[in-house]
Order: sequence, then C-alpha cells, then structure tokens
Amino acid sequence: MVWGKHHPLTQVTPLNEMKRSMDKCIGTLPRRNLLKLGISGLSGLGLADLLRLQGYAAEDTRRHSLSANAKSVIVLWLWGGPSHMETFDLKPDAPSEYRGEFRPIKTNVPGLEISEHLPLLAKQADKIAILRSLHHDSPGHVNSTHTMVTGYPGNLVETPPYSPDYPDFWSVVSRMRGSKVPGVPPHVAMPRIRYYGSAHLGSGIAPFYVDADPNSPKFSVPNLGISTAASSRLRERLDLREQFDDYRRIMDATGTIDSLDAFHQKAATMLTSSAIRDAFDLEKENTATRDRYGRHTVGQQCLLARRLVEAGARLVTIDFPYVPGQKAKSWDDHASVWNIFEEMRQRLPVLDQVSSALIEDLWSRGLQRDVLFIVMGEMSHTPRLSNFNGQPGREHWAQTMSLMMAGGGLRMGQAIGATNIKGDEPVSRPLQPNDLLATLYRYFDIPLDLQFLDRRGRPTPILPSGEVIHELI
Repeated sequence: MVWGKHHPLTQVTPLNEMKRSMDKCIGTLPRRNLLKLGISGLSGLGLADLLRLQGYAAEDTRRHSLSANAKSVIVLWLWGGPSHMETFDLKPDAPSEYRGEFRPIKTNVPGLEISEHLPLLAKQADKIAILRSLHHDSPGHVNSTHTMVTGYPGNLVETPPYSPDYPDFWSVVSRMRGSKVPGVPPHVAMPRIRYYGSAHLGSGIAPFYVDADPNSPKFSVPNLGISTAASSRLRERLDLREQFDDYRRIMDATGTIDSLDAFHQKAATMLTSSAIRDAFDLEKENTATRDRYGRHTVGQQCLLARRLVEAGARLVTIDFPYVPGQKAKSWDDHASVWNIFEEMRQRLPVLDQVSSALIEDLWSRGLQRDVLFIVMGEMSHTPRLSNFNGQPGREHWAQTMSLMMAGGGLRMGQAIGATNIKGDEPVSRPLQPNDLLATLYRYFDIPLDLQFLDRRGRPTPILPSGEVIHELI
C-alpha cells in the first residue's frame, strides 16, 4: 500500500553555504559554522506556518495501536563518529598499534566490559544494550549520516546543501505518528541533527528547533516565552477572530478556512499550553537533579529531553559534538587535528554523567518501557591508530562501530554481535543500519513495507532492506 500524497511544497533551502576547506575534514569544523548549512531554527517561518505544513500529513496515517502511540525515542548524537575502541568495544589483547591507551572495566553484567572512563554506565549495564557489529560502507560524515538515518547509501560527493535524498527516520515517524499530546511538537531537536531532512515527505514535519542553551540562566525558548497577560490577550484575539470566521465559514465551500483555523488553533495551543511551557522550565527541577545531569549544555539538554518526553514529545534529538572549552569540536578524532586520548579523557566522563543520569531517571520514573534512549554517531574511527608528528588519532571508519541503547521495553543487559581481536571486522551477528532502523520502525509499529511517493510520483519504500534485531524484541 502506498501512503501519502504530493503537495505543492517548496523545500526550504539553506540560508548560507559555507566553503569547504580542502585540507580539513568537515567533522572538525566549528559548530557555529556547521549550523549555517542548515535551516536557521524558525527564523523563516512563523509557528502557525510550520504547523500548517505539518498538517499535510493525512489523518489515516494516525491509526495505530495505543502502545505504539505511547512510545518515545531520545537520541544523543555524537557528531563526528565516536571510536568504538575507546567506548564500548575495547581490545586490550590487540597489538599496541590498535588497542590504544584505555582499558576495559567490568560491568554489573557478567562478561560485559566497557571503557574505564564510563564507570557510571558500567554500574547500569543491566539497563543497556550494546550493538557491537554495526557496519556500513559510507566513508564521509554526510553520506554516513544519510546511511544511518535513512537506510539508503548517501551520495559520495559531499557538497552543500547537505540534505538527504530519502526521508530520515525522524521524518517518517513524525509523518506516521504525529503528536502524542495536543500542543506538544512530535519532534524537538536541540539543536538540529546535521543533515536532517524529510526529502519527498515535505518540510511540514520539521522538528521544533531549540538553539538556546538550557544551561544558561537566561534560557528561554522562542515562541514559547509568553506571559500570562499576553496569553490572555492572545485568547481574546482568537475568540474575536473566530466570531468573524463563523461568517466566512458559511461562504467557504472548500473547507480551507476550517483547515486554517485548525493550524492557528494548534499554534495557539502550543503558545498557551502549560504542559509545554512547564516542560521547558528547568527551574522546576531540584538542584540535586540538575547537578546530577551536569551543569553544562549537554547535561541540561538531556534533562530537558526527559521532561519533554514526559510532557508528550515523541522524538527528542540532542547534538553532542564536544565539551565546551576543549580543543576538539567533534568526535572526529583525526591524528592531524588533536590527540584522541587527551580529548576522550575530557569527553567520556561527560558522556558517562549525562547518559547514566538519564537512564537512572527513566527507571526511577517508570519510563523505561515507553522511552528508548540511544547513544550513537554516524560512523566510528579506524581500529588501527594513526600518527601525525607524534600525535595519535584514528581516521574515518564505518566497517565496525558500536551503539548503545537503554529502555524502550526492549531486552537490556547484553551486547549483540562481536568484532575480531583487532576490532576491524565483525565476526558474529553482523548488523547494518537498516536492521537498526527496521527495529526502530517496529518499535513504533510502523510497517516495514510502508511506501511513500517520491518527487516523481514513484512508490518508494522507507527501507530498501533490513530485518528487526530479534535479540532486542
């Protein structure tokens, strides 16, 4: 069956294009420059306009089970590609040119070991699952991201604008499942995941972008910072407009006005909804909880993610490229740009803190069955160390990579798949991004044979291949 139809929507083009350096990998470019490549938040669209575009999703796509409707996913995206050899698949018995400086430690799951710089996660290993045999063939950041989030190989020629040729996972879920709670956007991105895109599904299902730093004492969310007085005035204006629309509605035989009313009402609901405003108000959290997540950007983003899914957000994505103040601007650990071990010693404790805090909250608040937390990037880095003027690093590599997940009602306390002693080849249960995506679509009760019409009107499946990872179900 083919779902969806074409609508006369124009894709939003990037506001700025950035010249790429010929001698520097894009994964190491400053975050503020990378953000210029994408849509700049909601600056070009009013909230009602954004919601109007989202409304093109047909109502018949909303028919699904109540259990699937309750599900949410939080993705902590490690931009640049975290090395599996320093995180979730260390190789202490490998030759010295492979194993690196870190050593594995035992977890509370017998036989499962992870990095010594992730001690808090090690105590919660019974609540996590690690995929150790993921692999794909895309070599660059852009095409690797495309492969990981769409299931289709990305274009090897990486030139702006960086937008996917096929809808990514978040777009498909937003289209098929929509909002869980009225007034709460289905997808909140802090900020946008690089190279996000809905392709032929149209731009009406874009996330609600939060570029502001929730760790700042001046944190506020655009379009939601509305006072009680302003809220009252807004409702008065809506009531007055509805009185006029009663007359216009009689004259409207096409239903257009009713449609516009729905969009404006949905926008007003978001602006005046106490649920969404309260979710963004981190001052409602006690000091101990905020400290446990960490008084830094990514820590407060992860805390905000938990609050958002409790308020009804279906998808929350967090871009965690680097720790402020350190040399590295991503997880792209080339020997030519910085020392991988020096940077990992700063990054990994932060990753350990925020991930363990979120996992602890999912279980303590009874969210572990309906909220799935995923820590991932678009690739890994070479098991064999490289060297640049005495500085160690690792280069692009996607033939073996690791991913961590927690919750979602899935089977935790295990590692799925394995790599060889050097970490450069899967030796058991090889998995591809399509298998991960198939599992996530199953999680949301979305048919794996679902198809949409592409820009040429041809039925195109959401996945060209892939099987559910049965060990998780």
